[in-house]
Amino acid sequence: MRTIQKVKINDFCEALELEVLYRGGEFIGLSTVNISRPGLQLAGFYEHFGSERVQIMGEMEFAYLDTLDEAARISALENYFSHKMPCIVVSTGLELPPEMFACAAKYGRTLLRSPLRSTEIINKIIAYLNEVLAPNETRHGVLVDLYGVGMLITGQSGIGKSETALELVQRGHRLVADDAVIIRHINDRLIGASPENIRHFMEVRGIGIIDVYKMYGAGAVKLAKVLDLVVELENWNDGKEYDRLGIGEDYIEILGHKLPKLTIPVRPGRNNAVILEVAARNHRLKTMGVSALDELNKRLIKGDN
Repeated sequence: MRTIQKVKINDFCEALELEVLYRGGEFIGLSTVNISRPGLQLAGFYEHFGSERVQIMGEMEFAYLDTLDEAARISALENYFSHKMPCIVVSTGLELPPEMFACAAKYGRTLLRSPLRSTEIINKIIAYLNEVLAPNETRHGVLVDLYGVGMLITGQSGIGKSETALELVQRGHRLVADDAVIIRHINDRLIGASPENIRHFMEVRGIGIIDVYKMYGAGAVKLAKVLDLVVELENWNDGKEYDRLGIGEDYIEILGHKLPKLTIPVRPGRNNAVILEVAARNHRLKTMGVSALDELNKRLIKGDN
């Protein structure tokens, strides 16, 4: 059974720069990224009709309607509008015949219009739907952009995630989300963002809530970022053996996608921000095929010879 994502008409139109011609309700129910162009339906063929899809009507559909006499045009539109649809988007800024407004009002269908040609608005809508309907989950943590690396910082409450992120912001890096990170799986990538109601805000114990955007400027924040690396902060455990050479590789699975994971022990005196900067730089080198451990082994082998 398909999950229907309800989106406010105003939000849908703002994201896609659409004009509201007739409002059939306050929400649009979206369940698929596929789009429908109702050429065959206007001609009376409704087998395999994807009425659950966003409908696009452009120059071809309007040209066909113009070939019909008034009675036939009203019949075709009545039949079409009687099917429950999320919305109908008219492309190319076309003027609608009065019969369409009458049918929209009769059946409560939302009519929208775009100045873009059909192909352009279809591409925009598909990109939008891919984001809105993507599998997602919310995780506790902090997401920052370090040297282009999307780093999700996790750890138990009070370990110092927000304080570390704040120092990173002061060092010129960018905050994406603090406390709650919404992660979406889009086009085989994990993209993280902040819930809108807490975007750009950060909780600093002893001070309270701060607005990073207003305090540090637009260059200190970012709306979304692809996740590349997960770093878990944990209290230093003398009885635990931590990786000192970088031999082992650990991963975490999020929404069916594997991400490399590092566990960083925390204790007084360690500069967490600097360590995470090093982790980000090292991750970038590894993605380019550069390994400090391999280079060390080569030097040791060469020295033995």
